[in-house]
Amino acid sequence: MAPVGGGAGAAGSGDGGQGRAASGRVGEEPLSRGQLAAEVWLLLGVSLGMSGIFALIRYIGAVTRGPVRGQVAQLNGSYAPGRPWLDLALQLAGLLSDVLPAALAVYLLSRHGGGLAAIGLDGRRRGRDVAFGAAIAAAVGGAGLGLYLVAWHSGANLTVAPSGLPDVWWRIPVLLASALENAVTEEVIVAGYLLVRLRQLGWGDRRALAASALLRGSYHLYQGLGGFFGNVAMGLLFGWLFQRRGRVGPLIVAHTLIDAVAFVGYVLLVGRVSWLPTPG
Repeated sequence: MAPVGGGAGAAGSGDGGQGRAASGRVGEEPLSRGQLAAEVWLLLGVSLGMSGIFALIRYIGAVTRGPVRGQVAQLNGSYAPGRPWLDLALQLAGLLSDVLPAALAVYLLSRHGGGLAAIGLDGRRRGRDVAFGAAIAAAVGGAGLGLYLVAWHSGANLTVAPSGLPDVWWRIPVLLASALENAVTEEVIVAGYLLVRLRQLGWGDRRALAASALLRGSYHLYQGLGGFFGNVAMGLLFGWLFQRRGRVGPLIVAHTLIDAVAFVGYVLLVGRVSWLPTPG
């Protein structure tokens, strides 16, 4: 595997990831393996790991309720129906709350592990990151839609409603902000932070990649088996790209574009095309 971070001290800050503790700044005590493991579990416990537990419970609830295809998984819903300004305030507060774990992951890496450079968010190669991310989105987006439709028609997936927001002026901006928040939170934590930390803990590339992909699939399980397996596949691709290139920038761009097209496209197409599953 190419050094994560493109030689910028990523994925172990030069320690090769053979189980040695992460190095901090000069004068800081390096973290022990136990401290690194505790940090990973705690961060996942207040973010996407806990989301995976809730998603599993919700999926069990859907399966035991009846045929899952007739049930709805709503991604962006209203918090205060009939009160658009209160709803907007709650939407923005929710977006801020959801992105804070990613900021915490970057902060933890800045103390021990290389900071933004460790995951390729150091501002270098922005143009290349955007172009590569757009190419990834173009390649993955259509495949993801196709997998969802196959899973839905097979009865293995809930009907996914990307937007349940009211038809107000801020609906599209909030959906775009939600797409960006999803991308930043997931790619920074699941592709960047987690793979860096697992490498520092001495995990092999394949084992770490599998763990990252399964985590990504777990918190999408509330959508059904299609959502789970589709995101496991996406996690394998995105994780492998991070291991090869050491940059989450292209992954954030790709993820943002994929979600933005899904969210806004749903608003524009729902009820207007016959092939798009809609809530009954």
